Parts: sequence; C-alpha cells; structure tokens
Amino acid sequence: MTTIQHHRGYDADVLVVGGGIVGVSTAMQLIERHPGLSVLLLEKEASLAAHQSGHNSGVIHAGVYYTPGSLKAEFCRRGADATYEFARRHGVPVERCGKLIVATEEVEVERLNALYARCQQNRLDPQMLGESALRELEPRIAGRAAIRVATSGIADYPAMTATMARLAQERGAQILLNQRVDALHEDENGITAETSGGRFRARHAIICAGLMADRLANMCKVDLDFRIVPFRGEYYRLPATKNDIVKHLVYPVPDPALPFLGVHLTRMIGGYVTVGPNAVLALAREGYRWRDANLKDLAGMAAFPGFWKMLGKHGASGLSEMRNSLWKRGYLELCRRYCPELTLADLDPYPSGVRAQAVMADGSMVHDFLIRSSQRSLHVCNAPSPAATSALPIGAYLVEAFDKRFNIAPATQVRSAAHVYDLAAG
Repeated sequence: MTTIQHHRGYDADVLVVGGGIVGVSTAMQLIERHPGLSVLLLEKEASLAAHQSGHNSGVIHAGVYYTPGSLKAEFCRRGADATYEFARRHGVPVERCGKLIVATEEVEVERLNALYARCQQNRLDPQMLGESALRELEPRIAGRAAIRVATSGIADYPAMTATMARLAQERGAQILLNQRVDALHEDENGITAETSGGRFRARHAIICAGLMADRLANMCKVDLDFRIVPFRGEYYRLPATKNDIVKHLVYPVPDPALPFLGVHLTRMIGGYVTVGPNAVLALAREGYRWRDANLKDLAGMAAFPGFWKMLGKHGASGLSEMRNSLWKRGYLELCRRYCPELTLADLDPYPSGVRAQAVMADGSMVHDFLIRSSQRSLHVCNAPSPAATSALPIGAYLVEAFDKRFNIAPATQVRSAAHVYDLAAG
C-alpha cells in the first residue's frame, strides 16, 4: 500500500485524475518542471492505460488530416517526433513504417489532392503516387492513387504509458490505482476528491478523465455546453498467414465531414495486422461490446439536445456504421475496396476500443482539443485522436496552461512545494 505524504494539511499539491497516456504524461512533466511539488495521480482502474490509451490502433500519426494552425495539427506533428525520440531513449517499441492513404474512386482522388495540399501546409513531406507506383510499393493493395507519408509509424502506447509512470515515480510522483473519483469539491483553498478508495485533498487538480471528462468537469461547475458521446471502434485481426500483407499502414480517404479515419489496415508492434476501426455509437461509455449497455449513460445522452442534433446531421452514416458492425460482410466490403483479396475467414476477433467524442449543444462534434478551467482545476474535456501520438506535447501544454491559470511560480531555484506556493500566492 502506498503511503501518501502530507504537505501542510494536503495529501498533495496537485492531483492528476486519469491514468491514461495524457494524464501520465502530464504528471511526469509537471513534476519535471516543478520538482518541489508533490504530485498524486489517481486512476480508477486496476492498471494504467486501461481504456482509450490501451484500446487504439497504436499508430503514430504524422498529422495529415488536421486543420493547419490548430492545436491538433501542431500537437500531432510535434508529438510524432517526440514519441520516436522518447521511445528511442527509453526502449519503448516503435516502428517508422509509413502510411498510405488510398483513393479507390474518382471522388476520392479529388479529396486526395486536397489532403496532399494539407500535408504540405502542415509541414509534412508527402509523396503522391499513381496507380502503378502504388502497385509497385504495395502489390496487394488496389487504388487509383495514394499519398505516402513516411513519418507515420506504430508504437506500444501502454508500454509508453508505463515508462512515463515509472519516470514520474522516480521523480517523486505518487500513483494510486482503483481510485474512482465519485465527487470533487472546490473551495478557495483547494480541491477534495472523494474516491472509491478514500478522500484526497490538494491545492489544485488537472483532470484528464477521458470518457468521464464531462462528469468530472460538472463536479467542478465547469460550463457544460458539451457532452461526451462514446463511439465504439471495432477491429478484426488478420491471420498469421497475412502478417506480410502490407509494409505500410493503409488508410482509405476519409469523409471530411466526420472525425473518423475509416477502416484501415494497421501493422501492429506485435508483428500482426489489424483491420478497423469503424465508428458505432456505443450504448455505454465503456461499452466495448453490443451487450454492454448502461442506463445512466443512455439517459444522459438522451437528455442532451446536442445528441439529437448530432444524430440529425450524421444519422445516415451512423446507420451505415451500425449495419456494418452487425453484418460482418458489410465490414469486409469496406476493406475489400482497397484490399480485394480479403475474405470473411480472414477477419478474426480482436478487442474493440471506445472513443470519447465531445459533442457541442448545437450537435457539432469537437474536432480539436477542448480545455476548460474552474476555480482550482484544469480540465481536458476533449482529447481526440491523435491524443496518444500527441501525449508529450499535450502534457507540456497542460503544465504551461496550469502554471499560467493558477500563477504557479517557475521551477527556477525551486527547492520545495512550500516555496513554489509562497511565490505564487497559490
């Protein structure tokens, strides 16, 4: 059992809530920037990276799709470089295999040209391929044209999260598991978290709660003009005989109206290949299977007008995703558009993931990062893909935002937590 160190009546100077890769990155960089602070991370599950961070495609995104100048684009470009460097320094498994975005029909070729221009705006180095060049590079992939982005790759994000946690603990941070936060109470002197395992008092908090982000924000009286809507991404794994089916990550051209990238072939760090994900409305925030339903989660969605407006805008595509989820042959056809050799027998079961998608009151899906603050806390309300790729720059950004929001003194010549807060009058 971990012993909590008390500082002037507090269990910690800063609570970090959420043991996904963003929360752990933030805790690591917070204590690195402020070595005098006591940092306590609370995670509700029995292990770190238990949800989105451990249930994704494992891709290191280069930043192809994102609006130039957005936080998403900037974080992704910097995050890819930082992920490769962190992995090299700490022995985390990565592979820079490159990505192909494949157009299979004329309308997609037009979108591909727009994506090529966006790659250039985002300071990537794209390569446009015609049909014959694509076939030469990937003989088992069919398409009219493709963009190749060499900087994309794959990583073991749970291993990266565990390494960050170890580094944070070596610098003095404390991490407690099985600590579901049931209530947060703020006052002028601090914030109290009531959890399934105890009660913890801190001066400030940084909340990286993923699928529960809106609920914890509401506890701190953050304006809830958004809600988290869960989308399940279902994957299949190809048999070992097809481990060499592609040398790159192979993606379709995405629909620009939706924040999802489509069903793609992904080389995994374990040496196998997955197919997916789709994007199906989940019946629970942690609904990894169709039979996982939660009445509280469903009632919360139904009571939010933005949910119904979102369905009105995207109902047709949602029904299509649902059909392909329930009808395996429909899912297969999405893959066969660019990989025609695949058969139903090739689609073996593989664990699903659930994405926390922030939806605004007008029904729009939030494409960029959404960060809000309250009296004593900073909240990551939306951290969309590529949050895993971008975890290091996101953590650095949150620490900087935390310092500015709460007037925390710089780490220069800091020797103790008391010194930091005496300077900051925090």
